[in-house]
Amino acid sequence: MTTIHDGTFVELTYKVIDRKSGHVLTCVEFPLGYVHGHNEILAPSIHQELEGKPAGDVIEVPIDGNRIFGPRDESLVFSDHIENVPEEYRQVGTSILMESDKGQTRSFLVTRVGDETLTVDGNNPLCGREVVFTLEILRVRDASDEEMKAGGAIGAEPNIDPSLMRRV
Repeated sequence: MTTIHDGTFVELTYKVIDRKSGHVLTCVEFPLGYVHGHNEILAPSIHQELEGKPAGDVIEVPIDGNRIFGPRDESLVFSDHIENVPEEYRQVGTSILMESDKGQTRSFLVTRVGDETLTVDGNNPLCGREVVFTLEILRVRDASDEEMKAGGAIGAEPNIDPSLMRRV
């Protein structure tokens, strides 16, 4: 049985769950493929936990958002009069890229839309949270030379069951 190590092609799905509330914060339902040791697509601590695991394993990796992203910075949370905000940004969850007077950019997330104000937060959404990455390892095999160079699958087409597709 092939296990995950440097040079193996890995396909997996994952969920990020808030440890306190139990809510799923994000999930990747379609297989994500990468070459282990050549294309680190997740946090280093997660790649370490994947090392030596076979296909079929489901692992849970706790992550302290404060340790990775630092503590919350309340100066990155602010509100403005809603009429000062373009219509396309007036929805909770919308990401807005802003530039400081020094030319540095940061992504802000709309966290609240009221009748008169809109609030944005420049902290990473995992900041201040303890989360659990739950990863399901779907496939592990030796990567081809082409995949090693590219860091992932070559010419891979998504294998999506058409019955799962929904019109948007």
